Amino acid sequence: MTRKPASTSGRRPRDVVADALRARIRNGEYAPGSRLPTQRELETEFTVGRSAVREALAALTREDLLENVGRGSSPTVAEPGHHAEAPRSAGVELADRLHDAFQAEHVTVDAFSLTTETLNNALAWPIRQVMEGRLTPRTVTARVLVPSLEARLALPRLIDDPDDPKPRERLHQMQTSYVHAVDNSLTSLARFGVEVSLTVRAVPLTPTHKLYLLNGHEALIGYYQVVRNEEAAFQGEQLSLYDVLGLTAKLFRSTGGEEARDDQEAAFVAESRQFFDSLWDTIATRFD
Repeated sequence: MTRKPASTSGRRPRDVVADALRARIRNGEYAPGSRLPTQRELETEFTVGRSAVREALAALTREDLLENVGRGSSPTVAEPGHHAEAPRSAGVELADRLHDAFQAEHVTVDAFSLTTETLNNALAWPIRQVMEGRLTPRTVTARVLVPSLEARLALPRLIDDPDDPKPRERLHQMQTSYVHAVDNSLTSLARFGVEVSLTVRAVPLTPTHKLYLLNGHEALIGYYQVVRNEEAAFQGEQLSLYDVLGLTAKLFRSTGGEEARDDQEAAFVAESRQFFDSLWDTIATRFD
């Protein structure tokens, strides 16, 4: 199949390649155990250099999506659950846990994060499974919390000018784009008989972590790492930011109820639910 080269839109070439390959693995185009195209074929398809392809493959290997990278042949798509006991990146772990959550009759998803980018990407796999009839939930109810731009957020911000509004404006564009994407993805399930509810609210604080609560008895938490981002683009301008990493943040999983391994784990899930509800019921307002 011939594809057009991916547009970088100001993003790093390695991220463009990694995102595209990650999506193909998640939607089943590259099945577990199958081999990816060669590095030369990927260079040609995406119109990027070899270093960008190698960096993308290395990133997917760290996410436990690929095996046998750099052994003289094309890398292999890892089996689901490969190295699942170790904390994995948010983009990988959340997709797997959402897939399991969607096996329930009534699915609930509560998410607190900076932009919902990870949630949007992770929903692609279970939603595709619903469309193919492999998963058959009756209802999906999602509540999403993102930071309000009415507050003076600590991050992201320009390295040289913390008061410049452009990073917040850029963030709001990203938030709006990903919220619409989540809405479109979930709404598409209505065609397959699934009753869907999505509510998005904003809170006036800067997230230092991302939190996902699945079906009321599973909590996934990951901590944002602050980094220098010298390649952020906004309205044709290059910005040097203090930014945060979201997709690659490690998620730590805890379960409550009968699945809890001990009382402390069950208490953590309960406290996480109370934390989310306390924001939702008090200072959260409608997201515009």
